[in-house]
Parts: sequence; structure tokens; C-alpha cells
Amino acid sequence: MAAAPAAAGSGVGRGRRAAATVAAWGGWGGRPRPGNILLQLRQGQLTGQGLVRAVQFTETFLTERDKQSKWSGIPQLLLKLYATSHLHSDFIECQNILKEISPLLSMEAMAFVTEERKLTQETTYPNTYIFDLFGGVDLLVEILMRPTISIRGQKLKISDEMSKDCLSILYNTCVCTEGVTKRLAEKNDFVIFLFTLMTSKKTFLQTATLIEDILGVKKEMIRLDEVPNLSSLVSNFDQQQLANFCRILAVTISEMDTGNDDKHTLLAKNAQQKKSLSLGPSAAEINQAALLSIPGFVERLCKLATRKVSESTGTASFLQELEEWYTWLDSALVLDALMRVANEESEHNQGASEENGLPHTSPRTQLPQSMKIMHEIMYKLEVLYVLCVLLMGRQRNQVHRMIAEFKLIPGLNNLFDKLIWRKHSASALVLHGHNQNCDCSPDITLKIQFLRLLQSFSDHHENKYLLLNNQELNELSAISLKANIPEVEAVLNTDRSLVCDGKRGLLTRLLQVMKKEPAESSFRFWQARAVESFLRGTTSYADQMFLLKRGLLEHILYCIVDSECKSRDVLQSYFDLLGELMKFNVDAFKRFNKYINTDAKFQVFLKQINSSLVDSNMLVRCVTLSLDRFENQVDMKVAEVLSECRLLAYISQVPTQMSFLFRLINIIHVQTLTQENVSCLNTSLVILMLARRKERLPLYLRLLQRMEHSKKYPGFLLNNFHNLLRFWQQHYLHKDKDSTCLENSSCISFSYWKETVSILLNPDRQSPSALVSYIEEPYMDIDRDFTEE
Repeated sequence: MAAAPAAAGSGVGRGRRAAATVAAWGGWGGRPRPGNILLQLRQGQLTGQGLVRAVQFTETFLTERDKQSKWSGIPQLLLKLYATSHLHSDFIECQNILKEISPLLSMEAMAFVTEERKLTQETTYPNTYIFDLFGGVDLLVEILMRPTISIRGQKLKISDEMSKDCLSILYNTCVCTEGVTKRLAEKNDFVIFLFTLMTSKKTFLQTATLIEDILGVKKEMIRLDEVPNLSSLVSNFDQQQLANFCRILAVTISEMDTGNDDKHTLLAKNAQQKKSLSLGPSAAEINQAALLSIPGFVERLCKLATRKVSESTGTASFLQELEEWYTWLDSALVLDALMRVANEESEHNQGASEENGLPHTSPRTQLPQSMKIMHEIMYKLEVLYVLCVLLMGRQRNQVHRMIAEFKLIPGLNNLFDKLIWRKHSASALVLHGHNQNCDCSPDITLKIQFLRLLQSFSDHHENKYLLLNNQELNELSAISLKANIPEVEAVLNTDRSLVCDGKRGLLTRLLQVMKKEPAESSFRFWQARAVESFLRGTTSYADQMFLLKRGLLEHILYCIVDSECKSRDVLQSYFDLLGELMKFNVDAFKRFNKYINTDAKFQVFLKQINSSLVDSNMLVRCVTLSLDRFENQVDMKVAEVLSECRLLAYISQVPTQMSFLFRLINIIHVQTLTQENVSCLNTSLVILMLARRKERLPLYLRLLQRMEHSKKYPGFLLNNFHNLLRFWQQHYLHKDKDSTCLENSSCISFSYWKETVSILLNPDRQSPSALVSYIEEPYMDIDRDFTEE
């Protein structure tokens, strides 16, 4: 940066500036060409050479040019800012200039985000664009980072007020001018430095907002372990600051999404995992570990997530925060909505007070309850997201243990009715451009985030029983005792001091709202996923009966059959839940047959199953496994269900099984396998494993061959299946977790899975159970390389 007063008076400075002026004007004595200066500045910005800053022009020239181009005096102000921001400046005049620049950009930014762009349309080039083009952004970065410079062993200091002005101007420029945020993101030392500005409460909100925007576009994830004194920084945050800091953490602890659908294939994921093994932990994993090493971090998040509205920040400090946020445009619309709610409630309260002859208080001294609630909702959104990501990370068991210890689940249970699933008021907050039922509204987003947390918490973990209260745990024990089966060990090991209190546990509350949910509700998918995660893992008869007694099966069937649900996502979640609920459970099949009591209803149910096997194949798998178990039991109750249940009778037919098998193999290919549709491959294997148990595997393979020929595509299906099974070996034989899930969900040992796949892939064409025996030589195509580099 040029130290303006000295350099401006030097012969060298004058010579360079004269040359720049000549270039800009197109030669001595010429008229300024419209856009020529801006074009050269833009080129200089991209190349780092030539015209890049206001200091390269004379004030006279800039003033003359401004009359024609209407730059609002911004280049001249930047010229003064250069002159007053040198290393030995006291920054008083510098701050005054920033105060002049700030409103010129903030009004424009406000118009930009509220889509009222009349202001920006009056000029060819917006103020924020001119500010950036004449080097304003780079200058403010230099000013902000002055504290990193030492002169004679002493670090320079700038006031919090001046930092706030710089941050405000930078943020407004990022909002309005394309490319500024990305350029800032490339300055890694600046991004790291910004974290240190959060130590001051006066600059915290502005800094946090700018960091969030920068990290949102940064190509490489920042490493929190590079932030100076991270542990001390976070530990010194008050609860309000910590909640806002979670907005930044959301970007730093989540694995970056490439945005390319191909990268979601299992092939690509496997390749990425191999690459990651050689590179070590990802930045997201390092950041998660860094946070978990901060003393009391998870405990404070749990307290934030579970505190009641009455325990949150007082009115005075909240109003101060609102005033600060009002200048920060990503929350301006939220503030507008909040203030509208406040005015509505204050008018209502004022009218009521006048009728009663009581004095009324100002809304600025008495904060409306709806405003307090929305404030708390917006905090909890971020906190729950961070907890959810940590629950799915490498330190899952550590996080699980801490979340249980700090009573997150009982705390959320106590907030369920009054905050999480509260009834919408007539004046519920709605974001600009959205409606009350939009998934973007804070109320709805909180509910979805809450359901995702429950899903992560319950999934394959014995702590899931913390979702119940003591009475409900006793009910599980009673169910096991009545059925004369051993009590689930995890139930016996549950620490009763950590479970939900009150009349109902969190799982029961969820079931109640789930059954009341409107047919078109976006919550149905997440609710079903959360309940299904409670049932996942080793099948528990007691868990199933607990839910069956609360009418869950009938609710699911109503949604699938009677409401004729059209949403594929909701249908898939309901089919998955129904499968887990019914698997190996005779009582569930009896209830199913009682509800689906006509051929018309059963045909509607089958139509839903057959409309998309990717969505329904888990139910097909569970019914197939249940049928196999029931057929091997000698029990009057089981025999009765086998003879009466339409669904079991339908699945027991070999043509039905073959139809499912053919379609399951046909709709997937190695290159298109994802976490979502790989279940189709495993369901097809379940059908063949059960056939192998009955020594019918050759029959099923021969029937597949015939079906191929009938479709005029000999070899197509079996070649595809051969490739799929080769991939299956690569994928599952090196992933213990997935193999455990297969074993637990099917009650078939993983060794039997591996043996069956090996038998099917046997290269001996004389083997009656090998796929190659059923692929004619001219159509053989089993050695294709499907790996991705």
C-alpha cells in the first residue's frame, strides 16, 4: 500500500500517476472514454498489474470523472482513506471517512437483498462495485489486519468501532458485488485473522456474519486448529455468542459436497475413501476433533439446545443485538418479520390495557413472547445441526456419551410442546419471499433439524431407550415378560436417571404428532425416518409391540393405501418403517391382515409397492425373511397367519419372487449404485440366499435365464448381476459396519452372505449354482472393469 502523503509528493509518485492518467484518458488532451478506466481497473484487479487502486489517480482527475460517471465521490473518499490510514496514523480521520462511505454502500445493499433495485438501476455501476474496483476491499483488509503488524516490538491497534465499520462495508460489498466474497476466501491469513476479531463483543456479530459468508464459498475447508487460541476463544463466548458461532461451525464440520451427482455413487465414494486413507483425516474430521477437545463445549451446546425461552437472553441485550443485526442484511428480513410480530402484539396488548384502564408498557421495554420464541428457535436451529453432525462423525460414541450425560434428550422432551412442536400463531414469522408452510421458515426448519437429530441419536445405538420415560421402559420389560422372551440387554443397562421425565417420552410424543400430520406435510418423511431409526439393528419384539400398541401400523397403512400418498420420499420412508415394524412379528401381520381386509385395498397396496421397487424393496425383503421364518415354525398362531394373510400368500409364490428378483437386478448397475438403491442388490441376494437354503438356487437362476430370453435380451441381466456381485465383494468385505448392518437386519450370518456370493461368482461353468453356467458363451460379458480412478 502507498503511504499516501509522502509518496504523493514525490517525483516518482507524480510520474507514475501521470502515466496512469494518460492511459486512462487515452492520451494528453483527450476526452475520457466511457468505461475505459473501469475496464482497466478490472483488468488490473484480475492480473495484479496496472491500475488497481484509487491512489494511482489525482484527486482532480477523479473529481472531474465523477461528475460524468456519478460515482458518488467514492474514489475520492478512498484516496483520502489511503492518506489517513498509514502505519503511523491515529486513525481518527480514517474512521470519519469510513463513516461517510458506509451509508453509500449499506443503502444499496439493503435495496439489493430486498429486491427493490431502483437505487442500483439509477447508476450504470453500483457504489459497491466502484468501491471494490478502486481498491477499497483490499485497503480495508489491510486496515483490519494492522494489529498483526509490530513496530518496535509493539503491535498496532485499531478501535472496535473502526473494525465494525470496516466489517460492515466489506459485508455490504460482498452482498452486492460478485466475486468479492471468493477473493476474500482466497486470503487464508485474513480468514484466520477474522476469528480473532470475535474476542470482542462489539465486533462479534459483524465478524461472524462475514466469516460465514466467506466460508460458504471457500473452495478448501478452513482448519480450526489453525485459529489462534481456539479453545480460549470459544470458552470465553457467552451462550448468545456460542449459538451464533454455531452458524460458522456448520460450515467447518460438514464434509464438503462436490455438487456432482456422480460423486454420490458408491464407486466414487469407495475411491474417495481409499484416497482419504492415504491422506489422513479430512478437514471436517480435524475440525470436529478440535471442537470436542474444548472443555465443556458439548455440555454448553446441550444447555443451549434445551434451555427454555424464559432462561434465554434478557430483553435489553436482545434488543441491542437486534439493533446490531439490523445493519447486517442476511438477517434484515428476519428482523422485519420479527418487528412486525412485535408491533402486532404490542397493539393488541395496548388495546387490552386501555380497555382495562391499565397503563401499557413500550414494546422496547417489554419484549413480545413471540419474539423471544423466534429468537430462541433461530439459535436452536444452529446448535441442533452442530450436535447432529458430531453425532454422525468419527467420535460418535464419545458424543453419544456426553449428550446422554448432559441430558439433551430429556431437555428436548420438556420443550417439545411449547417450542419444538408448538402450534403456529396467527402471526408466525415468515421469511421474505416464502410462506408459513415453506421448508425455509425457522419453525419448520427447527422441526426437521430436531427429527434429524433423533434419527442420528437412535440409529444403531443402545442409547435410543433414553427417548422413553421410566413408565415406558417398564412397559417394554412387561412385553418381554408376557411373551416369555429375554429382556433386551440395552433396556436393562439404561441409566434411569438420564431418561425422559413427564407423562410421555420423546418417542411417544413424536408418534402422537406423526398421526395428526396432514397428508401433504413435509414432516412425514422425517418423522418416519426418526421412528424407523429406533427400530433399526437387531430386531426387538418388545420395541415393535410398543409401537404397534400405539396404532403405528394402522397409521402407516392409512397413509399408503387410503390417502394414496404420491410423494416418493414419504412412501419410501413409510415402506422402510413398515418393514422394520412387521419383520418376524406375527402380531404385526395379523394387524396388517385386519386392516387390509378387502381385495380392493390389497390391490392398492400392491400397486404402491410395484410402482417403485427402489422405494419398497426393504419391505419386500422384510416380508420375504418373515415368511421364511414362519414356514419353519410349528405354532398354531403362526399357522393361522400363514393361511390368512394376503401379503404372505402373495410373497410365497415363486412367480412373485422371480418378478421381484428380475426387476431388482434390472433397475441397478454398478455405475449407478448409491447408498439409496444398493438395498435393491441386497434384497435380491436375500431372495437367493433363502432359495439356496431350500436347495432351489439352480431353479431360480434357470428361471432368470428364461425371463431374459423372453425379454429378447439373453445374458443382459445375468452379466449385470455378475458385475454387481463383484462390486458387492469389493464394497462389503472391507467395511465392517455395513456388514454388521446386513447381518443384524436379516438375521443371516455374514459368512452365509459371503458364501452365497462366492458360489454365484464361481467361474466353473459346470456348477449348477454359478451365474456363468446360465450365460451362453456368445453373450458372456463378465470381466468388465467398473472401477473408477
